[in-house]
Amino acid sequence: MLRADALLSRFGYCSRREAAAWIRAGRIRLGHETITSPSVKLDPARVLVDGEPVPFVNGIFAALYKPVGYTCSHTPENGAPTIYELLPPQWSARNPAVQSIGRLDKETSGLLLLSDVGELVHALTSPRRHIQKVYEYRTVSPVPPEATALFVSGRFTLRGEKTPCLPASLEQDAADPCHGLIRLHEGRYHQVRRMLAAVGSPVAELTRIAIGSLQLASLSLLPGEWTPVNPQLFTDAP
Repeated sequence: MLRADALLSRFGYCSRREAAAWIRAGRIRLGHETITSPSVKLDPARVLVDGEPVPFVNGIFAALYKPVGYTCSHTPENGAPTIYELLPPQWSARNPAVQSIGRLDKETSGLLLLSDVGELVHALTSPRRHIQKVYEYRTVSPVPPEATALFVSGRFTLRGEKTPCLPASLEQDAADPCHGLIRLHEGRYHQVRRMLAAVGSPVAELTRIAIGSLQLASLSLLPGEWTPVNPQLFTDAP
């Protein structure tokens, strides 16, 4: 149960200070009853705001097909658009606001998870979870065959770091040595790009195609589109 003014603020309709005007205007109802007091406590699942149910009353958990050229920052960086411009504006006004679970760099496209449930964001970004992430890459020059054994060995260390990367699976396209998949269980800074650059094969294109059991292809999204997904796909995983 939430106070009427807290409910409007929590779900991104307006600020707590602005809520009194919304309530005076008769914009919030419980069934056929118009709410007139900011202090009355309400069940968000039963409330209508401007005649519509409150969306995602139990929190948002969604997947976005991030396009190339967008950043995962809440504030624009060097004029680049952000992923939050692709989402309903009300999501950023919720309290807490929606945020990405992990990041993809500006030039990387693909599957990105989003939520406003703090406990879920923390759990899925914890390095102890080791959730598998799959990337499809295309490189400027062929990836050397010995990279497969090197990456899976658990002994490969990125330049400037002291601890080796966790074993990563490299699957090269038999017909194209510049194309393939990498499966990781961690998320270091620009990790795939740095790994491939270290073996002499800079990345030309990079797309994250899966997180855990969730496959980008199964969502039928176009770049820039989003869809709700079931968080149990991840919370039930070890």
